[in-house]
Amino acid sequence: MPSQFGPLLRRLRTRAGLTQETLAERSTLGVRTIRGLETGERGDPRVGTVRQLADALDLSDDERVELLAAAGHAVRPAPAAPAPLVDAAHQLAFELGARLTREEEQRQVHDPFPLPVRWRTGPAGLTDSWANVRRARAGETAGPLDLDGSLDQIVGVHRRIPSGRLVILGSAGSGKTILTTRFVLGQLAGRGEDDPVPVVFSLGSWNPATTDLRDWLTEQLLRDHPGLAARGPAGSTLAAALVESGRVLPVLDGFDEIAAGLHRAALAALNATTLPLLLTSRPDEYRAAVAETDVLTAAACVTLTGLTPTDVADYLPRTTHRDGLWEPVLAAPPDHLATVLTTPLMVGLARTLYSDTPDHDPAELLDTARFPTQESIERHLLANFVPTVYRPGSPDLDTERVQHWLGFLAHHLHRLGTPDLAWWQLGDRMPRWLRMVVAGTSVGLLAGVVAGVVTGLVHTLGVGTAGGTGSGFADGLSAGLRAGPLDALTMALTVGLGHGAVLAFGGRTVFEPSRVRIQRRAARRLGAPFLRRLAVGLAVGSGLGVGLGLARELGATFWIVGRIGTTTMTGLLFGLAFGLVFGLVWGLMASFEVPVDLRSAASPTELLTTNRRTVTVQSVVFGLVLGAGYATAVGVVHGAWHGLVNGLSFGLVLGIAVALGVASVSAWGHWLVVGRLWLPLNGRLPWAVPEFLEDAYRRGVLRRAGAVYQFRHARLAEHLAQVFRSRR
Repeated sequence: MPSQFGPLLRRLRTRAGLTQETLAERSTLGVRTIRGLETGERGDPRVGTVRQLADALDLSDDERVELLAAAGHAVRPAPAAPAPLVDAAHQLAFELGARLTREEEQRQVHDPFPLPVRWRTGPAGLTDSWANVRRARAGETAGPLDLDGSLDQIVGVHRRIPSGRLVILGSAGSGKTILTTRFVLGQLAGRGEDDPVPVVFSLGSWNPATTDLRDWLTEQLLRDHPGLAARGPAGSTLAAALVESGRVLPVLDGFDEIAAGLHRAALAALNATTLPLLLTSRPDEYRAAVAETDVLTAAACVTLTGLTPTDVADYLPRTTHRDGLWEPVLAAPPDHLATVLTTPLMVGLARTLYSDTPDHDPAELLDTARFPTQESIERHLLANFVPTVYRPGSPDLDTERVQHWLGFLAHHLHRLGTPDLAWWQLGDRMPRWLRMVVAGTSVGLLAGVVAGVVTGLVHTLGVGTAGGTGSGFADGLSAGLRAGPLDALTMALTVGLGHGAVLAFGGRTVFEPSRVRIQRRAARRLGAPFLRRLAVGLAVGSGLGVGLGLARELGATFWIVGRIGTTTMTGLLFGLAFGLVFGLVWGLMASFEVPVDLRSAASPTELLTTNRRTVTVQSVVFGLVLGAGYATAVGVVHGAWHGLVNGLSFGLVLGIAVALGVASVSAWGHWLVVGRLWLPLNGRLPWAVPEFLEDAYRRGVLRRAGAVYQFRHARLAEHLAQVFRSRR
């Protein structure tokens, strides 16, 4: 061993103020090993051993390199990552840090201080062999790691695990969410240039039977950070490149929230990777999955412990300015009340109900006749949380209606099997036929009104020139009333059937929000996207042409064709021309589409606004181009005045109809019909849904998780959903 290693190690240990025994405990190495390395009796320390020492001593990057070099391990510089990937990782880290800091402020985590969260090393049956956890070489033995710790030690505990894989088990409300947030912020605070970026992923939306883990991680990154859809190395997206290059450290939250029957497949999929990760779960679901398959390969396990009476006594009195408020409760609580107050969730609810509400007295919890069991107290705290947070400053909100709306949302998430409340998925559990009817009827009514008004104006102009304005207006009104309902029915059937086709061929993922924005100048050359869209347009046009031609053979002539000609060939040619123009316009628009700015992380409202703008521009462009083209064709066929009036008028109708049709099969259009019209009409949600969701976030009922909302607590969501179902 190089002679410099021992003296250097001793100097670094002394500077840190550690004894050999303390360093041995922190690094999980033996005291004899530390002593032997410092005296030179033990030679050739392995890279893993040196890194354990560096972690325990909390060395800087330069000091780590120096210690490795002194041990004879020359540090080869890693291949430089492409600059866009480095920038994307830095930007992602910045966004996550800012977002999670705001979430902690919103949840009052530091007011007055974070509730203690502690854990102990998990049971042997849920931890892989320590040789695997510590990445021991073949034939070597490895003893267990002491992983006991508390909230501010989670980063260090994870770094002490050579495999980088840690499972955190805790009951509902035990502090897993606070712990994962602290872990991410702690990792980001000490993140080095090439360290991976810790990202929280809610496992409840993962289907391991259909989606590979890395693919799902990429999809989630794209959802919450649309800017990562930009082109990365080797032609992939930046999101995919970050995942594949190991620049993302997955923090997988809620293994227990994966759909029933898929836990075994999920654990098998996780074992098929070697990714460092942190996984949280309720104990029972994880234990059952392990019994059916195996432990998470190379993963250590810790179990969260409850709050102590001292923790609660230190915390609750400091959450209120009313002296002595909590003294009766904390002095001698009944056993079942003391048990309730061992979980951070229940302590947080108790704080909201009593410390943050002037006219509530926590002494009522001591009434054993009213609250004879642990479950009765928990139900009381859960049931009164929403009325309490909506009480101050909300005279225009009926608490019962608010609970009904929130209950519907919780029930909706329960049926979807996900904790993620996404605005574009609000109608996903509606029957397909109902979605077709709602979309078709909504768009059909609008198209019918437009067609009626335009037809009336055309007849007013046309007849009014020859027979007088009064006669022209009367005839125009009559024609408009006749044309409107017929065109509404035609448009309703067209959009409804189109909706059904999109749902049939697109499955559950069809109405996904757009990750692009439209800019004024072309951003890229025409290429594969243009050709794909042109091909789709021609396919659509061919189908339309065949349908119109067959309709003419059966004796029916639709007005969009009849204004140009009444032959079968006219229908065929119209359909092909329509499809060609549609494909060309759609293809050309691809060159004006660019990914959302990398610096803008998506929030639910920001993503909704971006999609509204994008879909509006696309719909207007389609409507203008196709409407103008149709107007020109009619004008050529019918001559100057008559052709101009009819061409412009019915071109306007077609343009608006096309714009409405395009919007209806987008995520934003689907949201508009279902979230802003159908569900409020049925009383499931208020009319101002975005404002309601943001208000629920500000009041602490919901939290933001990237582009989606989640209920602040799974227990709260379960309670609201149960109450909603009981009142249906």
